[in-house]
Amino acid sequence: MKYTDKGVEGVKIAYVGGGSRGWAWGLMSDLASADDMNGEVALYDIDFEAAKHNEIIGNKYNDAEGAKSHWDYKAYETAGEALTGADFVIISILPGTFDEMESDVHTPEKYGIYQAVGDTVGPGGLIRALRTIPMFEEIALNVKKYCPNAWVINYTNPMTICTRALYKAFPEIKAFGCCHEVFGTQGLLAQMITEMHGIEKPRREEIKVEVTGLNHFTWITKAKYRDIDVFEDYKEFAKKYAETGYLKGKDDNWMNNVFDCSNKVKFDLFNRFGYIAAAGDRHLAEDCEGKWYLESPEKVKEWGFGLTPVSWRKENLKERLEKSEKLRSGEEPIKLNNTGEEGVNQMRAILGLHDLVTNVNLPNMGQIPNLPMGAVVETNAAFTNNSVKPICAGPLPKSIYPLISRVCGQQEMIIEAAFERDLEKAFTAFTNDQLVTINTEDARKLFDEMIENTKEYLKMYNI
Repeated sequence: MKYTDKGVEGVKIAYVGGGSRGWAWGLMSDLASADDMNGEVALYDIDFEAAKHNEIIGNKYNDAEGAKSHWDYKAYETAGEALTGADFVIISILPGTFDEMESDVHTPEKYGIYQAVGDTVGPGGLIRALRTIPMFEEIALNVKKYCPNAWVINYTNPMTICTRALYKAFPEIKAFGCCHEVFGTQGLLAQMITEMHGIEKPRREEIKVEVTGLNHFTWITKAKYRDIDVFEDYKEFAKKYAETGYLKGKDDNWMNNVFDCSNKVKFDLFNRFGYIAAAGDRHLAEDCEGKWYLESPEKVKEWGFGLTPVSWRKENLKERLEKSEKLRSGEEPIKLNNTGEEGVNQMRAILGLHDLVTNVNLPNMGQIPNLPMGAVVETNAAFTNNSVKPICAGPLPKSIYPLISRVCGQQEMIIEAAFERDLEKAFTAFTNDQLVTINTEDARKLFDEMIENTKEYLKMYNI
């Protein structure tokens, strides 16, 4: 790298999962929009052809209208080639295929267990973790071998577990996990400010929040907009929309959007516990007792969110493959779109180009003192020149501590089970999950069936 009066030249970003048909294109757009750094993006994927396709697409972004920087995209056949000399490593992979995810999400339905997402907690999240953790061990050891001083940014779920695995395999790694769920809640709070104070379109970044908890089960304990105490407004807001949900900006067919929600789960959690749950309702529901929001598809509908079927993801993949072909051929023009993600701004801050405070996932060094040290937690962190330091959030409030500590304990146990290649220990975590509301005998049958369905990715467990 070389620092100039215009920024930083020659930055190398290694992208593990560089054949992505979604996240990668968003990164390309955000990088092209940054005017103070440039360099190379090294694409590595077990599907080399997919990475080659993104090499073509990525280089087209240099000529897109509004592009402010030049990045050379190149696909590599080996992880070592991609990682060598990297300043940053981005991880965005699908652990397995959608066939395995179909088992994660839908096999438990035979036993009356429903999951809205199935990639973080619940039976699906835990089985996904068992096949993902060995992959992250390998990635961490490759980082140690080829670019030990690189900053590693993880986007893969289960976020907490993946980030924890990186540190367990390579304790000196400089890694953090990024998730945009809190941003969505800030956006909701901005809409509330407009409704209650008539202030037009506050930016979500202007809602200053103190964040605590775990990824996808993140909570806001304090929030301010200028001189406005957001919590005081939210008390009224959550009561007002507790029954109907808050649907502003959504058309009559909004429930057909598999990622959307009415925020009724958020409001219910606030009215019960006094703090703002800061993730999408689909994720929040999975972190709570199974009978609260996910008892049945009918109950889910009453709460105003949806169960995302893996069949939808498979159809969506077909659409993204078609889009990839159109982008490569030029049939579809390359356009810059601000993704709202903060990965590029985080890199810019680490390079010393500006300072940034935002929420990320890092090992607990005391920022949440009543959760285990070393467990990965989500709080705000300060990004400055070659430094990412978590900001102390203080102890979890007593009202939400039991909810969060239970999930944290399960995640720590599944990490331990995976590193020890101990499926019996994994079963213990499985039966303790808040969504596994069945007896032990049925839990064993379900666990065994789900393990069988993903055994192609569990060979290291000697099954």
